Amino acid sequence: MPWCMLPVVSDRFACNSFPVGVVMTLIDGLGYLASALVLLTFCMSTMLSLRAVAIFSNLAFISYGLGDGIYPVLILHIILLPLNVVLLFQMVRLLRKAKRAAATDLSPNWLQPFMQPKHVKAGETIFRKGDDADLLYMVVSGEVRFPEIDRGVSAGELFGEIGLFSLERRRTQTAQAATDVDLLWISDGALRKLCERNPGLSLYFLRLTATRMTENAARTIGVGAMTPSPA
Repeated sequence: MPWCMLPVVSDRFACNSFPVGVVMTLIDGLGYLASALVLLTFCMSTMLSLRAVAIFSNLAFISYGLGDGIYPVLILHIILLPLNVVLLFQMVRLLRKAKRAAATDLSPNWLQPFMQPKHVKAGETIFRKGDDADLLYMVVSGEVRFPEIDRGVSAGELFGEIGLFSLERRRTQTAQAATDVDLLWISDGALRKLCERNPGLSLYFLRLTATRMTENAARTIGVGAMTPSPA
């Protein structure tokens, strides 16, 4: 039986509408375009560009599904389109927050409303090297010393962040009250929530950690040994 007499699925594939050298229709072109855009998403280097291309792909598939009556494809991309639009706007908003955070020079005083007070008498140990790190501290008054590295922090300074953010979550130094000390502290869980809500705070701790590690390295080069930063 000649191939042109075989049953066909739709009129679009009938012999009289499928001549040799067929010209691509607009609907066919939309289908190829949509497929090409899907392939292009795998080449995107950022999530922002990926979402933008995905939106154009959704629009092309919706047009293709409508034109060719392919309703499963149509329904799928009608659902995916608003999801990709929402995710795109969320990413744009997050990028704007990150840019504002990078331009913000936060002070540790911003944390004070979320912290709890604690008084430590002179000579008492606040934590020991190797202890679990679950609190971040701020000095309100007095001085805290770290005997292993002969370094101290005073009013307005934070300490304990190195151990708190390390993989081992262990204190790297012992902290002792050199004088009567008034402290403020915040738990690991509460601090994590604040960082999630305010990217600028995360950037502040990144800067603080890098600065302290650099200062500590410079201090120890003279004696030929590297020692960790406080806490």
